[in-house]
Amino acid sequence: MQNQRFPNKIKVTTFPQKFEGFSEKQAKFYRKYATVAFKTLTNPLFQRFINWMILKESINEHTVTTIQIRALPFRKQNGNGLAGKFNKKGEISIYPKRLEFCRKLTREIEKENVYCYIKVRARATLIHELLHTKYSRDENKVRQLTRKYMSIFTCHGNLQKRNTKRVLQILFSF
Repeated sequence: MQNQRFPNKIKVTTFPQKFEGFSEKQAKFYRKYATVAFKTLTNPLFQRFINWMILKESINEHTVTTIQIRALPFRKQNGNGLAGKFNKKGEISIYPKRLEFCRKLTREIEKENVYCYIKVRARATLIHELLHTKYSRDENKVRQLTRKYMSIFTCHGNLQKRNTKRVLQILFSF
């Protein structure tokens, strides 16, 4: 994979009619969350890392047609939230955490570190879903490789902020 081709595939997907049940403050939060995720995933340093990972794992870049950053969270039938999903059409969807979770997290850690959490979660979700394009049936392998690649990016991507390690622990406590 030569140049960074994924930034052209990444877009924020909002459905204005779905914001009808939300207050202005909630809608603003989710729009800002999507913007932070978009800027994080299109960052040139992260894109170089993704290109390297795709080459290392021999992932066919053409398997992914679009990467959609959804503005609103998605709940599975069991009530749990979903970070992301990859479908047979080649679409990766990345979903935000619920506002309530972020409020709780803000009480536990500084607001600045909530932004760090959003960024780390977006990166980890994209890595995870890209790995699913190759290892679709092996969730344990995908999780193991996601942790491995997030660790590599964190160590080599100048992410040595003081609470990045704690955010990674929160993120990977599944």
